[in-house]
Amino acid sequence: MLPGMGADETILRVRGLKKTFKTGFLGRSGFQALAGVDLEVGRGQVFGLLGPNGAGKTTMIKILLDLVRDYEGQAEIFGLPPSHALSRRKVGYLPEAHRMPTYLTGWQVMMLFGMLAGKPRKDIEKRAAALLDRVGMLRDSKRKVREYSKGMQQRLGLAQALVHDPQLILLDEPTDGVDPVGRKVIRDMVTEAKQAGCTIFINSHLLNEVELVCDRVVILNKGLILSQGSIEDLTPNADATMFDLAREVPDMEQLLAGIGTGYRAMGRGFELVVDDAGLDATIDRLRSSGHTIRGISRRRRTLEESFINLVEDSSGGGQA
Repeated sequence: MLPGMGADETILRVRGLKKTFKTGFLGRSGFQALAGVDLEVGRGQVFGLLGPNGAGKTTMIKILLDLVRDYEGQAEIFGLPPSHALSRRKVGYLPEAHRMPTYLTGWQVMMLFGMLAGKPRKDIEKRAAALLDRVGMLRDSKRKVREYSKGMQQRLGLAQALVHDPQLILLDEPTDGVDPVGRKVIRDMVTEAKQAGCTIFINSHLLNEVELVCDRVVILNKGLILSQGSIEDLTPNADATMFDLAREVPDMEQLLAGIGTGYRAMGRGFELVVDDAGLDATIDRLRSSGHTIRGISRRRRTLEESFINLVEDSSGGGQA
């Protein structure tokens, strides 16, 4: 913990964050990657950054890592600008397309990144062994990185992001190329880091993975925040009701006009998001139209469905 910081401290804060990339002849044209973003991430939170390609996610991460400096607005990590050495030492980062020296062994990679972070060699050795064992790479740690599969490199990448015991961990597509067993290991490590008081900021296209580990998420598109909050906040219409009918009805959506939302045909039935009154109205309308209901069930709507609805309802693209 940095001096003066409490357990409830905001770890990451951006205010009015804007970034425009100049393009064309003499930079006379350009596109706005971020168009005024505000968000806060508290200590011990697992925060998901979601958005389609070109939403501005990568630009935001690069600003937080001090890799992009020419921007408008405010960005702070531990109450300090991203360029401050004290804040940078407390950040661990796993890039989406990370490149580790392929001529080094996994163990040498851990030692290299730990020493670059200014940690004593003895401390690095102890932590490196524990982390490599945790990600299932200790046995292969004497092999060259060039011999690793993509999944093995990803697990090594996660271990190196944690080797200097950071307080904020930025993970860009952490489960990319990892098999189901490896994904569970990564999810468990994220949970363990949170329990140890770390803050984790995840950018991922695998929304089912995000839904399993994140406390809060923000959905970004065209440089703007479409929505942010807990998983429950972003899935207010969580229960979708599925109706199974005796026969397929081609004009069902028209028949149910004005009732519920999110209609979707499903073989001989359909799915609709309705409250209790809407459920009664749907049943009444089906029966009065001569349709036989064979069954009714409910399922919880996913974060992915809410994400798709929000993005499709928003206007066109941008670039990251």
